[in-house]
Amino acid sequence: MRKVILSKRASNRLEKLLEYLESEWSYKVKKEFVDKLEKSINLIKKFPEGSQRSEIAKELHQLIVTKQTTLYYRYDSKFIRIVAIFDNRMDPKKIREEIKH
Repeated sequence: MRKVILSKRASNRLEKLLEYLESEWSYKVKKEFVDKLEKSINLIKKFPEGSQRSEIAKELHQLIVTKQTTLYYRYDSKFIRIVAIFDNRMDPKKIREEIKH
């Protein structure tokens, strides 16, 4: 099975998101998000080609975790690289900046 790697940018975004969820909402909301994220990651580990291709960058796939959050990733025979965890409420033009790195 492929190993999942988060880019530094995706890791930082995830850390901030988790902090936000716990401080502004609750630990329970944070835990529910983490559960959905884990299910999403397990899904792409099993079926990496199963998510739709991104319209922004054709080499990436995207998977909606929640209506507010989307994962952008690429994969090869050994790795799934999550390049961005994007807040869907942000300006969609900003995703281009997120996935550049």
